[in-house]
Amino acid sequence: MEHATDEVARASLDHCVKCTICETACPVARVTPLFSGPKFVGPQAERFRHGDSVDQSLDYCSSCGICTLSCPQGVKIAELNSQARAVMKKDKMPVRDRLMTQTTLEGMVMSPLAPVANAALGMKPVRTVIEKVVGVHRDAPMPEAHFETLRMWLRKRPARTTPATRGPVVFFTGCAGSYFEVETSKKSIELLEFLGYEVLVPKQGCCGLAEQSNGLFEQATKHVLKLCRQLQSAGKDLTIISSSGSCVGMLKHEAHEIMGVDAEELRDVGTRARDISEFLLELADAGELPLDFRRMDIEIPYHQPCQVKSQGMGMPAMHLLELIPGVTVQESGQPCCGIAGTYGLKKEKYEVAQAVGKPVFEHMKKHDHGVGACDTETCRWQIRKGSGVNTVHPVEILHYAYGLSDDLFEAKVAER
Repeated sequence: MEHATDEVARASLDHCVKCTICETACPVARVTPLFSGPKFVGPQAERFRHGDSVDQSLDYCSSCGICTLSCPQGVKIAELNSQARAVMKKDKMPVRDRLMTQTTLEGMVMSPLAPVANAALGMKPVRTVIEKVVGVHRDAPMPEAHFETLRMWLRKRPARTTPATRGPVVFFTGCAGSYFEVETSKKSIELLEFLGYEVLVPKQGCCGLAEQSNGLFEQATKHVLKLCRQLQSAGKDLTIISSSGSCVGMLKHEAHEIMGVDAEELRDVGTRARDISEFLLELADAGELPLDFRRMDIEIPYHQPCQVKSQGMGMPAMHLLELIPGVTVQESGQPCCGIAGTYGLKKEKYEVAQAVGKPVFEHMKKHDHGVGACDTETCRWQIRKGSGVNTVHPVEILHYAYGLSDDLFEAKVAER
């Protein structure tokens, strides 16, 4: 927490020239007066804080990072806001914000009871009680639990019969990829193996992203460092690949830039971590990605999540999909879908999140030909529910295009 109040964290503050570009780019400020805007609650308010909060509207910042990305002066606006919010909430952290960040625990509890848990979360009376008691909005998108976790699938799958011609890589699952978006993780592993890699999946826990975004820096730091050691256990100097774009961002950027974690294990893992689309596009650029895709004469609507945009990697998923013969990708052009991790689940922020996401929902519906694409889990849940479009990770489309599966167009739209 000291990092959130020291001078080093404020080093970019005086580079702000009050041009208001961040204000015009902010997806939250454009839909609600409840948020005073990133410039006001960021570099402007920071000059007066001295450890104390001066504007409670700061909590309506979704931490999407678009302000930092758009700033021509390099001011770390989103990072300043996240740090200031952690200080503001330090002595009055809602119980809800502590509970909803325990994603691994939620997966472990829900998976053995998957049919019951899914049915309960689809019942309006149950959701109404949860909203009143916990503070999670009754209409917010919920994950779908699966009885078979990724670890269970790995244990029981047949041994590989083809040789690994390209050597080993490490797969980082993310909490959702272990319990809720298991199919994405399975198809990511299968695709990497198809390309010739030996895929190592060490036992691993949470990266702490949800805790970080809710201001729980101490807990998040413990979790991310533990995760780094777990990933290191698979071997040194190996590329670490993940289909959880937001969790990769935690390792590459947020743990250090927002929480000030300065540990050798984080530096090591962060420099080796790659989003799977980023990794595959690097192969394509080097002429090392097979291009023998099946033809797909289809228009695919795509939304790149804010937490992937903030990593400054361009749009690798869009470029990969356009390598498939017949595919035209229609990118949303929107900064954020509104969910921002746990932000859009909260009852007081649900309507704001829906307003932010509306242009994305409309875009996906306009270009829907059976499947849409998005890189992160909670964003897919938000888009599926808000648009009704079967929205999957781009790797699932590539998996289909290589002829590794035939279930791409099966509906995955959440009913709750």
